[in-house]
Amino acid sequence: MQQTPHILIVDDHQEIRDLLAKYLAKHGMRITVADGGVAMRRVLKASAIDLVVLDVMMPGEDGLSLCRFLRESTDQPVILLTAMAEETDR
Repeated sequence: MQQTPHILIVDDHQEIRDLLAKYLAKHGMRITVADGGVAMRRVLKASAIDLVVLDVMMPGEDGLSLCRFLRESTDQPVILLTAMAEETDR
Protein backbone atom coordinates (compact mmCIF):
# COMPACT_ATOMS: atom_id res chain seq x y z
CA MET A 1 0.00 0.00 0.00
CA GLN A 2 1.35 3.42 -0.97
CA GLN A 3 1.44 6.04 1.77
CA THR A 4 0.38 9.65 1.17
CA PRO A 5 3.44 11.92 0.84
CA HIS A 6 4.07 14.14 3.87
CA ILE A 7 5.26 17.64 2.95
CA LEU A 8 6.69 20.20 5.35
CA ILE A 9 6.20 23.84 4.30
CA VAL A 10 8.61 26.28 6.00
CA ASP A 11 7.79 29.94 5.42
CA ASP A 12 7.58 32.96 7.71
CA HIS A 13 4.51 34.34 5.87
CA GLN A 14 1.33 32.70 7.10
CA GLU A 15 -0.59 33.55 3.93
CA ILE A 16 1.94 31.71 1.76
CA ARG A 17 2.02 28.72 4.12
CA ASP A 18 -1.76 28.54 4.13
CA LEU A 19 -2.07 28.87 0.36
CA LEU A 20 0.52 26.18 -0.36
CA ALA A 21 -0.90 23.89 2.32
CA LYS A 22 -4.43 24.22 0.94
CA TYR A 23 -3.30 23.58 -2.64
CA LEU A 24 -1.15 20.55 -1.80
CA ALA A 25 -3.76 19.06 0.55
CA LYS A 26 -6.36 19.44 -2.20
CA HIS A 27 -4.08 17.29 -4.36
CA GLY A 28 -3.82 14.51 -1.78
CA MET A 29 -0.72 15.43 0.21
CA ARG A 30 -0.36 15.39 4.00
CA ILE A 31 0.87 18.82 5.07
CA THR A 32 2.68 20.18 8.09
CA VAL A 33 3.69 23.84 8.32
CA ALA A 34 6.46 25.65 10.18
CA ASP A 35 7.17 29.36 10.49
CA GLY A 36 10.97 29.07 10.73
CA GLY A 37 13.98 26.98 11.66
CA VAL A 38 13.06 26.18 15.26
CA ALA A 39 9.64 24.88 14.26
CA MET A 40 11.14 23.03 11.26
CA ARG A 41 13.60 21.14 13.48
CA ARG A 42 10.81 20.27 15.93
CA VAL A 43 8.68 18.81 13.12
CA LEU A 44 11.61 16.87 11.66
CA LYS A 45 12.26 15.23 15.04
CA ALA A 46 8.61 14.28 15.48
CA SER A 47 7.49 13.28 11.98
CA ALA A 48 8.63 11.42 8.90
CA ILE A 49 8.79 14.06 6.17
CA ASP A 50 9.05 13.20 2.47
CA LEU A 51 9.71 16.71 1.10
CA VAL A 52 10.57 20.13 2.55
CA VAL A 53 9.32 23.26 0.76
CA LEU A 54 11.56 26.00 2.10
CA ASP A 55 11.38 29.79 1.75
CA VAL A 56 14.78 31.34 1.01
CA MET A 57 14.15 34.79 2.51
CA MET A 58 13.18 34.47 6.16
CA PRO A 59 14.26 36.64 9.10
CA GLY A 60 16.78 35.16 11.48
CA GLU A 61 17.89 31.82 10.12
CA ASP A 62 17.26 32.04 6.38
CA GLY A 63 16.26 29.27 4.02
CA LEU A 64 19.76 28.77 2.64
CA SER A 65 21.22 28.06 6.09
CA LEU A 66 18.29 25.74 6.84
CA CYS A 67 18.92 23.97 3.54
CA ARG A 68 22.59 23.50 4.52
CA PHE A 69 21.42 22.01 7.83
CA LEU A 70 19.11 19.63 5.97
CA ARG A 71 21.87 18.54 3.57
CA GLU A 72 24.23 17.86 6.51
CA SER A 73 21.72 15.88 8.52
CA THR A 74 19.22 14.29 6.11
CA ASP A 75 18.70 13.15 2.55
CA GLN A 76 15.20 14.67 2.29
CA PRO A 77 14.38 16.43 -0.96
CA VAL A 78 14.07 20.22 -0.71
CA ILE A 79 12.28 22.71 -2.95
CA LEU A 80 13.39 26.31 -2.39
CA LEU A 81 10.88 29.14 -2.78
CA THR A 82 12.06 32.65 -3.51
CA ALA A 83 10.64 36.00 -4.50
CA MET A 84 14.06 37.11 -5.70
CA ALA A 85 13.88 37.88 -9.40
CA GLU A 86 17.53 38.21 -10.42
CA GLU A 87 18.78 35.34 -12.57
CA THR A 88 21.82 34.83 -10.31
CA ASP A 89 19.51 34.44 -7.29
CA ARG A 90 17.44 31.83 -9.08
